[in-house]
Amino acid sequence: MAKNTTIFTLLQNFISQEEINGILAELQFEDTARKCDVPTLLNYLVGAATFEWKSLRYAADVAPAQGLKSVDYSTFSKRLGELNYLIVKRIFELIVSRLNRAARRSLKLKKELLVIDSTTITVGKNRLPWALYHGERSGIKLHVSFTNQTGMPLQIVETTGLKHDGPIGVELEDKRFILVADRAYFSIDKVDRYATTKQDFVIRLKDNIQLNRKKSLKRAAVEGSNIVGDYTCTLGTAQKQTTERHRVVEFIDYEGAIVRVVTNLRDVTAEEIADMYKERWAIESFFRWIKQNLNVPVLFGTTKNAVFSQLFSALIAYVLLKFLHTEGHKKNNCKRLSFAGFTRQLLCDTLPIEWRIGIKEILAFYWRLNQVNTG
Repeated sequence: MAKNTTIFTLLQNFISQEEINGILAELQFEDTARKCDVPTLLNYLVGAATFEWKSLRYAADVAPAQGLKSVDYSTFSKRLGELNYLIVKRIFELIVSRLNRAARRSLKLKKELLVIDSTTITVGKNRLPWALYHGERSGIKLHVSFTNQTGMPLQIVETTGLKHDGPIGVELEDKRFILVADRAYFSIDKVDRYATTKQDFVIRLKDNIQLNRKKSLKRAAVEGSNIVGDYTCTLGTAQKQTTERHRVVEFIDYEGAIVRVVTNLRDVTAEEIADMYKERWAIESFFRWIKQNLNVPVLFGTTKNAVFSQLFSALIAYVLLKFLHTEGHKKNNCKRLSFAGFTRQLLCDTLPIEWRIGIKEILAFYWRLNQVNTG
């Protein structure tokens, strides 16, 4: 048995066999495998992401040392190719909804930010011929809505790399949040629709968008402010223009460039609007972290099922580790650790004793909670 099975224990605490069976029934998938059933395959994929196992063969060799059932490499490979990846995606969605609810319970905040963006993972075109991207590359894309307060994704849409961000962004909208997005998600029709449907937003404007009939808003002088403009206007040309007047805030970023964002928020300062847009850094850090730490660039299979099953399993690993890190910091005696430092020490079994005690308490609490919820 491995020294460190925390990630698998946490996984079991947030998804039960009964719930997996329900997802299988929902997607009409009959799990007839004896050795490599869906829970076993999920454990292997989450372990591969967490411990950065570099191949299927290597995973099959080392997984038993982490307390997992022994599975032959060829069996693992076959199951990965035939499993409907939507099963793993549904498991991810169920887990992340629970983790987000648990992480937000103690937060007493005004309306939260929901950052929308995408990341593309590319490989040689011969690896994924069904996902041709540019030139000699193939690519798959994850479109993500991300809550900064919990540090976790809320929703993910998977596509091939050539799919444009704007239309997919519509699927990620959520009126419970203030949407924050880059210029790829801007359109004339969209900001007018948001004004009508009361979807709060802060979106960067494309450089070529024409601004008409500007009217400056009154604002108090703020010492050291990076705001250079705060006004309302219509957007676009005579051929295609917004019917509504929208607020535009211009500010200078850390590189000295002027950034223009459009918003329907009127009861906050221009400085706060600029700060909201700057919060996009969190999702960029998330993308960088999963690519560097969760073995995502090393694809175990070439089929759509294999690739997306692996990616959603990696995302399950991320949200479980992030949740454990966040909950650990709520313990008064646990000194602060960066997420990267916490993950490294957890996997190397070198966490300080107070963190080990705290994690045991967290696992015990959510095990009892899961027993109540499923009992």
